[in-house]
Amino acid sequence: MSTVTHYTLRPLTPADRPVVTPILVREWGSTQVVALSLGGVVDASTLPGWLAEADGEVVGLITYVVRDDVAELVTINAFAGGGVGAALLAELAGYCRADGIRAIHVTTTNDNTRALRFYQRAGFHLTALRPGAVAQARKSKPEIPERGFDDIPIRDELELSMELQ
Repeated sequence: MSTVTHYTLRPLTPADRPVVTPILVREWGSTQVVALSLGGVVDASTLPGWLAEADGEVVGLITYVVRDDVAELVTINAFAGGGVGAALLAELAGYCRADGIRAIHVTTTNDNTRALRFYQRAGFHLTALRPGAVAQARKSKPEIPERGFDDIPIRDELELSMELQ
């Protein structure tokens, strides 16, 4: 991963779908993301979010859904260092605070220790463990692999939350 020092963030528009779709397919296996907390599968290519760009290239993407007074972070990817992921998350948090949203929730899997470090450094707290939840998610999205980062079996979901208000 290269490090960028200058990038811009901008809200996603419907015109970005041809750019967003291949990123989601590459990073998530498809545009469909299982979000059991949202009731099942969502098409992340249709969600609101922000792009991070540097020199005409996409270096980061974040998508989310708002339900009631909670934002559910659906996807986040940073393809360059320099704080791109943290900047995307800060942009979402600032938007949510301004809109009166009380919290941001995110779900990750037990193998994703890098994400767990990232979210906790950003101020998220562990709020739920759902043992065996990934087996249920595979019923909706069979391409979820059996093993993940560091060859850890992917079995459980962990939910984290950041209070904003």
